Amino acid sequence: MSPARLNPHHRAEAAFPEASLSIVGIGVQYPPYSCKPQDLKKLALRHHRRTPALQKILAINENTGIDTRSVACTLDHPLLNKPEPPTVDELSEFFLSEGVKLAVDASRRAIEEWGGDVSELTHLVATTCTNSANPGYDYHVARELGVTGRVERTLLHGVGCAGGLAALRTAANLALLAACLGRPARILVVAAELASTLARSELASLDAAQELRIAVTLYSDGASALVLSNGVGARGETPLYGLLAWDSQTLPDTEGDIAFDVHPHGWKVHLSPRVPALSCTAVPPLFNSLLRRTPALQRGARAPCAADFDWALHPSGTKVLSGAQALLALTPDHLRASHDVYRRHGNSSSATLFSILDRLRGMGEGREHVVGCAFGPGVTVEMCILRRSRHSGSPECSLSEEYADLFSR
Repeated sequence: MSPARLNPHHRAEAAFPEASLSIVGIGVQYPPYSCKPQDLKKLALRHHRRTPALQKILAINENTGIDTRSVACTLDHPLLNKPEPPTVDELSEFFLSEGVKLAVDASRRAIEEWGGDVSELTHLVATTCTNSANPGYDYHVARELGVTGRVERTLLHGVGCAGGLAALRTAANLALLAACLGRPARILVVAAELASTLARSELASLDAAQELRIAVTLYSDGASALVLSNGVGARGETPLYGLLAWDSQTLPDTEGDIAFDVHPHGWKVHLSPRVPALSCTAVPPLFNSLLRRTPALQRGARAPCAADFDWALHPSGTKVLSGAQALLALTPDHLRASHDVYRRHGNSSSATLFSILDRLRGMGEGREHVVGCAFGPGVTVEMCILRRSRHSGSPECSLSEEYADLFSR
């Protein structure tokens, strides 16, 4: 008997089941400190000579579109002001202290909004790209929360800024499997990053090679979490978003365009000039594929288009946001939460996407459906389609004058 073979097109074209997967709690925790453009300039000139490369990166630093970046320590902290950049050991120790605290706080917020008990959690799916400890930081988060050893833990690595949605995708597949077995699934999904602590290492590399390294102007710190339910055995849960579809795609021959590699002084970030174009042009094909495979979106008189959705797009930088907006024929309003989180907090890598979803539900009624999209090493695109739950009672507010001013400049 010949071995069974799967049709290679089956996965790409199979419709998503109309399952009752719902996000029932979201929590976000940023650290108490902030970094403004002038703070990075101060750190850079404290430790490095004025070279053409440094001058150029400081000019970029003034024009990122970020007002403040959330950071776990000020740039005057001793960790960042030794003669040499902090070692990977020192950064790991700092993460397992401060990063775990942020992750625990975000998780508690998500669990509190869900309204369930920690004992009801069945899985924990976590991600980070700024720590490589074993056991992983998810072990420490579980211990602090009082999660029992019977909870299934999964820690994703190597997925970078796409980690939040990759973790949600993993959780969704676990929840569907549990539903098929008639079992409840209440999955805590956590993303935590301390990317700002790489500033000294990035500046040292810039000084040594005299090449631009823009990551030092973009990245920040934070943690976010959500609870995903498959609805089995639900009692009193209030959905915030229904999860309709999800997928990922890795672009061929792009492994060198986004990289985040371990180094004696932490990790080294590589972002090629091709990243904005690669990221933006990868969005429409995956979006259209998800539309075709989502039954709930095929019932109207016409097929939906990108402008029918709100977009929670990972803000890799202003070029990605503006490029996607133009390519998909969107307005700034479609990307309002992405712009707002980016401007107020910077790019917190994998922790950013759930923060955008949380911010979006506080920005008025909005469109019924939301697309979540993020980009990571590979280059890999992660995407999901969500439906707002109008009865969720989540906080809503009108756009502040400060936010409205963002688009009138």
